Formats: sequence, C-alpha cells, structure tokens
Amino acid sequence: MTLSSTPVVFGDSEISINEVCQIAQRKRIAALSTQDAFINKIDAGVKFLDDLLKEDGVIYGVTTGYGDSVTVSIPSHLVESLPHQLTRFHGCGLGAHFDEAETRAVMVARLASLSRGMSGVSHELLSLLTALIEHDILPLIPEEGSVGASGDLTPLSYLAAVLIGERQVRYKGEIVDTAVAFERAGLTPIKLRPKEGLALMNGTAVMTAIACLNWQRAEYLCQMATRITAMVSVAMQGNAFHFDEALHAVKPHQGQMLCAERLRHDLNSDLPPSNSDRLQDRYSLRCAPHVIGVLQDTLDWAKGVIEIELNSANDNPIIDGENRRVLHGGHFYGGHIAMVMDSLKTAVANVADLLDRQLAQLCDYKFNNGLPYNLSGAPEDIRPINHGFKAVQIGVSSWTAEALKNTMPASVFSRSTESHNQDKVSMGTIASRDCRRVLEQTEQVSVACLYAATQGVELRINAQQLSKDSLTPALLTTMDDVRTVSPFLAEDRPLETELRAGLAAIANQAWRFYG
Repeated sequence: MTLSSTPVVFGDSEISINEVCQIAQRKRIAALSTQDAFINKIDAGVKFLDDLLKEDGVIYGVTTGYGDSVTVSIPSHLVESLPHQLTRFHGCGLGAHFDEAETRAVMVARLASLSRGMSGVSHELLSLLTALIEHDILPLIPEEGSVGASGDLTPLSYLAAVLIGERQVRYKGEIVDTAVAFERAGLTPIKLRPKEGLALMNGTAVMTAIACLNWQRAEYLCQMATRITAMVSVAMQGNAFHFDEALHAVKPHQGQMLCAERLRHDLNSDLPPSNSDRLQDRYSLRCAPHVIGVLQDTLDWAKGVIEIELNSANDNPIIDGENRRVLHGGHFYGGHIAMVMDSLKTAVANVADLLDRQLAQLCDYKFNNGLPYNLSGAPEDIRPINHGFKAVQIGVSSWTAEALKNTMPASVFSRSTESHNQDKVSMGTIASRDCRRVLEQTEQVSVACLYAATQGVELRINAQQLSKDSLTPALLTTMDDVRTVSPFLAEDRPLETELRAGLAAIANQAWRFYG
C-alpha cells in the first residue's frame, strides 16, 4: 500500500479517529511537530522532573512504588532502575496478540497522549516511538490482562519494553527479538528516564486504539446495512413510502432521518406502492431507519467521546512543566471508552438482528411475496434438490445470536484489584475487545444478507417482475460489486469462499455505499 506523503503531525493539534485509522492501515505516516511551542513544552516537563529529583521531591511512580506500593520510598540510587522494573513485572499478558493494524493504532494512541506534553517524557522517547511507527516495528502485544485502570498497564508494558530493546516484535513479516529488528533498522533502544515507564504504560491507549478501529468498522456497517435494506425492500416488493421525508420529519432523530434519506436515494420513492397486498411492511423493513438510526446517532456521540480520550493526557501523575506542578489523579481510568464501546456494540448487534429478520423474510416462501423457496435460482427440473440460501440463513441466525450474546456490558463488571488500590476499574479494554467481536459477527451477517438481497432482486428481474432499468445506479453498482465475488446462485454450491471474499472487501472497505 502506498503511503501518503502528507504526515499526521503530533504535537501541533488534535488528531482524529480517521487519522489513527489511516496510520494503522499504512495510508499515512506519523511525524512529530517541529514548532517551538511543542519543543519547549516537552523540555519544560523534563527539566521540571529533573529539578524535583535534585530537590528530593516526592513524585508518585518516580520516588515511590507503584499502586498500593505508593507508601514505599525509592532510594535515590534505585530511581533510574524503577521504570525498567515496571515494564518487566507487567510482562504477563496472555491470549491472542493484537494484529498489525491494531498494534499500530495502539502506538499512535500512546504517541497522541504523550505528545500533549503533560507526561514528563523526553524528545528521545517520542522520537523513538515515532520511528517504530515509521519502520513498522510492531511490539507483540497480548490482548488479555488489562482491567482498564490503572490504564492498560500490562499490554502497554510490551510497547515500553520494546523501546528499551526487550521482548519481541513483528518486523517485515517475521517475529523477531526487538534487538534484531533495531539492528536491521538502524535504531538504538533508550534508557527510560524517571516517570517514562509509567507515562508509557499508565494510560488508555489500547482501549482507545481499538475503539478508533471499531468506530470506523461500525460506521461502514451502518452504511452497508442501509444499502442492504434498500435491496431487500426491492426484492420483497416493499413500500418506499415508509421512508418518506415528511414522515420522518415528525420524529427528527438525526440518525433516523439520515438513514431514511439514504433509503430514498437508493429507491425510486416517487413510484406508487408496489406491494398492493400489504399496506405496511413488517417491522424489519418499515422500522429500519429507527434501528439503523440508533447506530448512526451512537456513532456521532461516540466519535466525540473517543476523540477527547485520544487527545488527552491520560496517565498519572500529570506533569505540568510550564507551571511546575505535579497533579496526582486518575486520568488513566477508561470509563468513557468503556461506556462508548458497550453502547456501540449494542447498537451494532441490533443491526445484525434487523438484517437477520430481513433475511428470514426473504428466504421464507410464506412471507417473501412469491420468491422461490430459500431464494433458489435453480431451474424447475432440478429445483427439488436445491436449497439456495437455507444453510446461509441458519448461519446468519447463529452469528446474530452470538453477537447479541456478547452485548453484555463489560463496564459494570468492575473488579477490586492490586491490594484494593484499584478498587473500581473501567473494564474499558475488555469492552473494546467485546465490541470488536460483535462487529466481526455483524460483518458476517451483513455479507450473507447482501448476497441474499442481490439474489432476491435478480430473481425478480429474471421473472420479469422487475425491470433492471427501474433500479437506481446505487443499487446497480452494489449488485455489480457483489457479482465480482459471488455469481448468481443458479445451483447449490459451497459459499464459504465467496463469503470470505466478501468479508475481505468489507475489511478493506472496497465497496462504496454513500459519500
């Protein structure tokens, strides 16, 4: 993939979810600000910490132990070793490793926070972190082991350890020791200064990074579900007037109105009702803007919350070098991300359920207004032994059920940990991972429903119940996109490979829907 020549600059202004995703997907590069104001702010934090140490100032995590060990004083001859010890005893993560895009996003999220200049870190650390992103040296970070306070300590210890030349990384398609990757890339590990280990690890970068990627996936799914709904409406001979502008103006939720507008764009809504036997379609069509609109409105709210967290100094203590203050608090707490992810996954799962109901209508001859059993396209002589989308519909039901099961909120399952010092924790990272799983299941539902909707529309065309010329360019484009990876189902065949090809297209957002 070709990188853009325009970097995302850290330290000048706030960065967006979109920019995190662009770097994570190797579409943009990261760069540090060269502005005097940024350089001076970083220098001020480092100097202030150095001065405090000379004055024997008491600083949490610098001259004291961590967490409940805050009462333990660190002798001056051990202060420099303390941050390295922090990275090492937290090296106990388990589970699968975050993938490459997720790992880049984690590094970007940590760089964004540290570049606020309120964490007491040096230019040397920021520069090496930026170089890791540039050279695509990716720490091997286990997914499991964070309760979301004191931030993402254990997973972020793997990033901190790489900066000092320890543990393993992905580099040029291999898993190698960090020292090997550094030698090949011409990089030198750093020695962490006092507070730098804590600054790297004591924050919300992992949950926020995954939240950024989740948001992008959910936004795409929101558009895709709307397009599927339009195609199902055509295949079912549904009523376009359910999406009338005047109708939705009297219940003006922004997301609902946007979904209805998109459906009007996709359908020739000036036509008279096409389903003369049923004045009102079943809820999964008629109320689609009300379901998908909830997701749209959740996305709009979530974007603001995620980007505040992304552009915050979220470690502890805060080092205000310019005003020479140490501010002890709890900005590592990931409650906002936890609530956003719990909410987003619920809205996404509801869309999976909506599409599952639409597919059930399409496949059931009792409800699909004359379409063949299970959308089979088989000719009459072999139709008795062909079953069309029967098994796919069962699969969609399974994937939907799992998505719905995973909507149990993580944020309410706080634990008391670390000698009851961390006695109320956010579970933000678990919430982000749960949301990712719901998205995976809903993408599977969506690709199957898109294929079925396309089949349904083509069955109407083949039966001369619908003219292809009557379809909008938007629907025709989507049908062409589908047919590049999944031909018309004229006779039963295994569909797994085609479904996986569709999932790859979704992952790359190769199919465009709106805007």
